[in-house]
Amino acid sequence: MKPVYIASYRQSKFGKLLAMTVPEILEQSVLDACAEIDVPASAIDVGSVGAACNMTLNEQGLLSGLMAMVPGLEGKPIEAVENACASGGQAILSVIAKMQMGWGDTGIAVGYEKMRDAEGKMDGKLIGKALGYFSHPGEREGKIFVFPHVFAEVMRDYMSTHSVTEEDLASVAVQEYAAAKNNPYAQMQKVPLTLEQAMKIEGLNRYVVDGLPLKTYDCSQITDGYAAMILATEKGLRKLGVDKADCVEIAGYAQATDPLRKEGREVLRPKGAYCAMSKAYAMAGLSAKDINVAEVHDCFSVMGAIGAEVIGKAGYGKGARYWRDGKASADGECGINTSGGLIAKGHPIGATGISMVGWASWQLLGKAPKGAQVPNARAAATFNIGGPICATVCTVLKPAS
Repeated sequence: MKPVYIASYRQSKFGKLLAMTVPEILEQSVLDACAEIDVPASAIDVGSVGAACNMTLNEQGLLSGLMAMVPGLEGKPIEAVENACASGGQAILSVIAKMQMGWGDTGIAVGYEKMRDAEGKMDGKLIGKALGYFSHPGEREGKIFVFPHVFAEVMRDYMSTHSVTEEDLASVAVQEYAAAKNNPYAQMQKVPLTLEQAMKIEGLNRYVVDGLPLKTYDCSQITDGYAAMILATEKGLRKLGVDKADCVEIAGYAQATDPLRKEGREVLRPKGAYCAMSKAYAMAGLSAKDINVAEVHDCFSVMGAIGAEVIGKAGYGKGARYWRDGKASADGECGINTSGGLIAKGHPIGATGISMVGWASWQLLGKAPKGAQVPNARAAATFNIGGPICATVCTVLKPAS
């Protein structure tokens, strides 16, 4: 296997893309990543673009063809991928696979989501319906907003199984809002949140489903945004004129998929997620003990806790306590979601997996914003999921050597 490096990473500010059209978003994504290292798009050999709601919310298919409209990318091997909220991570793996097959030595992974209109407004019911398509048909009945309902059940089960409180899980969101203030790209950068606010049922903070513990502040954000990453082999780096010393290596990567139906699975200890993370560590020749930077897929606060367990920083059922004890802070044992996570950074579905890997690379290069930088960042793990903890993409990063 050829080593693969991150040569460039760029993203939009997460939140609202307003009047930007899908063709404009894809073009700008490519141009931004190329501008970061001052290369033309023609220097890119292969590509992949990930999005989840392009058909349902944007009425746009064949995203690869739109990407090929960027001058220099026409005629290149490009594909569109969809793996629910793991679409961004899947786009990265798609590019890596093309390079490992010898189709090229440089590639670009782009992810985006446009979930709001030109004025920045959102249609909550339409978005809820569109996202609900990523669940099993048999588990949608009676659920107005499918995924908040599904993860409210996961939250209930996690709390009862592990004797965890609502306050324990609310502390995940509070820490992420605090982290987001240091991230200029975060959607909720200027929104403060105290534990008292996160627990108090008033104003916009309410129980999402009657009888279940999930509250508004436990949820990730409906977000517009894009992210783009240029990957390269050693030969590709020379072609791009990028010094390997300025790069991060994606030293380990893996993907796994559990059955879509949540019922009947051990969702608190998802088999596919643990399998993918284990394979990524083995490929990188590292273990959880080597990791002190991580970005995990906290679409809801309970996933921040489960994510800490999947990456191996907390034992089974101990993830919430890991956060509550401050071990996930930037100056803790392992800086988890120092970007603000999906809860406060935002969750533009197709861009999310790419942004997780991109932020982790910034940490390892010492390029994270002031206040967010993990001291002596040495190795990173990312855990990106899609659906009801169904699709999983994991990566392990280390400084290039």
